[in-house]
Amino acid sequence: MNRARLHARWAVLAAAALMAAACATAKPRIAAPLPTPPPLDASYDWHVLVTAPFGSVLKDIPLTVHEVLLFRDEAHGEGAADDTECYAVNGTGPRFIARSPSLYLLCFKHGRLARIEAAVRLPEKEAERIFTDACALWTKDTRAPNTEGCEGSDGGTAFAAHIERAADGTDPQLTIQLDVPER
Repeated sequence: MNRARLHARWAVLAAAALMAAACATAKPRIAAPLPTPPPLDASYDWHVLVTAPFGSVLKDIPLTVHEVLLFRDEAHGEGAADDTECYAVNGTGPRFIARSPSLYLLCFKHGRLARIEAAVRLPEKEAERIFTDACALWTKDTRAPNTEGCEGSDGGTAFAAHIERAADGTDPQLTIQLDVPER
């Protein structure tokens, strides 16, 4: 019996030592989650480009404008039947993607605002990321969109955007067009 007691005492001591060692073992470290990207500036939302409701007449536009003539290739434009009258803003248009647009046109069809076109220059190294972030915001899609173009609609307004890379090496340009369907 004495021998059984001695074995039991050693067994208890061994178990206590094992439990103490288990408690002292370093816990595995879990990698910290990646920080969430900062929220996009409010100017990334294309709605900032709509300075007057679609369907407004020219005199109701809260900007001073001048008429411009647009020459379009039939392949890129809307064809020979494009009877819109477009106006550029005197001064700068609304900030879009945290930049002043290099192009901001308000186009009227039958005397009513029917299309808005805007373009901003983007830094070469950030252009693709800025475009995909903006497109994800516009389409409310968490998947990365392709960088060829971005299309969708919101509240009856259709949007289409793309990046144009210039052959002369200047910064790429993001161009967006907002349209309302004809009634």
